[in-house]
Amino acid sequence: MVTVRTLSGDEFSPDLPGRLLKIAGDIRAAGGRAFLVGGWVRDAMLGKNCRDYDIEVYDMAQDALVPLLSKYGRTNLVGKAFGVIHLAMKGLSLDFSFPRTENKVGYGHRGFVVHTDEKLSFKEAALRRDFTINAMGMELPELTLCDPYGGVDDLKAHRLKHVSEAFAEDSLRILRGVQFASRFELTLAPETAELCKSLSLEDLSKERIYEEFKKWLLKPGKPSLGLWAFLEMDLLRFFPEVKPLDGSYEKLGEFLDNISRNAAAEPEESRMAMAFASLLSGNSCAEDWEKFLTGMTNEVKLLRNVPKLLRYSSAASPEGAFLDDSEIRRLSVALEGLREYSILVASNPMYGEQARLAFVERLKTRAIELGVFEKAPEPYLTGRYLMSLGLKPGKQFGDLIRESFELQLDGKLQDAEQAEAWAKAKLGL
Repeated sequence: MVTVRTLSGDEFSPDLPGRLLKIAGDIRAAGGRAFLVGGWVRDAMLGKNCRDYDIEVYDMAQDALVPLLSKYGRTNLVGKAFGVIHLAMKGLSLDFSFPRTENKVGYGHRGFVVHTDEKLSFKEAALRRDFTINAMGMELPELTLCDPYGGVDDLKAHRLKHVSEAFAEDSLRILRGVQFASRFELTLAPETAELCKSLSLEDLSKERIYEEFKKWLLKPGKPSLGLWAFLEMDLLRFFPEVKPLDGSYEKLGEFLDNISRNAAAEPEESRMAMAFASLLSGNSCAEDWEKFLTGMTNEVKLLRNVPKLLRYSSAASPEGAFLDDSEIRRLSVALEGLREYSILVASNPMYGEQARLAFVERLKTRAIELGVFEKAPEPYLTGRYLMSLGLKPGKQFGDLIRESFELQLDGKLQDAEQAEAWAKAKLGL
C-alpha cells in the first residue's frame, strides 16, 4: 500500500487502483516514467481521494506505450496531435498523455498548437499548467512528489498563484481561478491578480463561462473567497450586474456562503437558481438580471426562476409583520412553492440571524399546514367539472376558474366540494 504525507503531516493512503500501479511498473520496466498529475496530486496533498486519474508518461514513445496498454484493455488514441491515449478496462478508465508544450496561434479557448515530446523534463512540461497547485506530479508507483513551482508551499499558504506568463494564453484560467479560490479556500497572489486584470474573457462562449460559475457557486467550499478573487481580477468589467449587497461585498459574500451551506441538500437546478439569486441580490434592476442570465445560460428554468426569486425575495421582512394565510398561498403560487424562498430568506444577512430563522421556521410550519410549502396550490375548480355541467371552454369558463381560485387563496373556499357548489350557484344551477 502506497502512502502520501499530506500538508498536515499525516500519512494518507489514497485510493489507487492496483491495475494502475501494475501498468506504471510495466512502463518503468520498459524504460519510461509515469506521473499522476493535476487535481489528483493536489487533492492527495490535502488528504482527499480523487477518482480522476490523469497520467503523464515520460521517456517513452507513443508507439511503444499503446501496445503495452493494450494488454490491459481497449485503447483509443484520442488525438495524435494531443498525445492522449484513453484506456478502457472493466470498471475503470484511465487517460495517459505525453509531456507537451502549447503555443497560442489563434483566437479562443482552443486556439493552440500542441507539440508532444516524451523527452521533456517534468519541470518543462509543468510550465504550461495554470496554477502552481495544479503543476505538481507524483511518480508512480511510489508516489514520489515532484513540485518544481512550489505548489505545496502555496497550498500551505492558502495562495493561488499562476505558474508562468503562459497563463495569459488561455482566458478560461481566469474563471478557473475564481472557482479554485472558492473550492480550496485560497487567496489570489497579487501578481496573479494583476495579470488577470490585463486579460479578457471575450473569446469564451457562454457555455464555458456558465460551467465555471457553476463550479464556483455549487462545489463545496467558500464562495465568498471566489467573490474576492472575482473582484481582485476586476471581473466587474465583464459582469457589472454583480453589485454589493446594501453597499457591502462582505455581505454579498456572506450571502453566497450561507446559500452554499443551507442549500447543499437541494437538487442542483434549485441550488443554481438560489446561488444566482444571491449573487445578484445587490442589484434591483430586472433588466440587469436578464442581461446577466442570458449572457450566461439558455436554461429556461433558470431564466424564469432566478428573476422570480429576486422579485419576491423581499415579499416579507423577517423583522416586520408576519404573512397572513392568503399572502402565504399567493406567494407560493408566484414561486411555485416556498422551499427555495425559505432557504433564501434564512441565508440573507440583511436580516438578523435570529429573526430570519424564526421567520422561516414559522413560515415553513404554516405553509406545510396549508399544503403549499413544497408546491403551489392548484385550483379546486377544474375545467373538467365545468364541462360536466355543460359549459363549453371560453371566456366565462376561464373567468369562473380564476374567480374561484382567488376565493380559494383567500380561504373562502376550503375544498373542491365548496368550489363546485359555488360554481353551480354562480351559474344558477
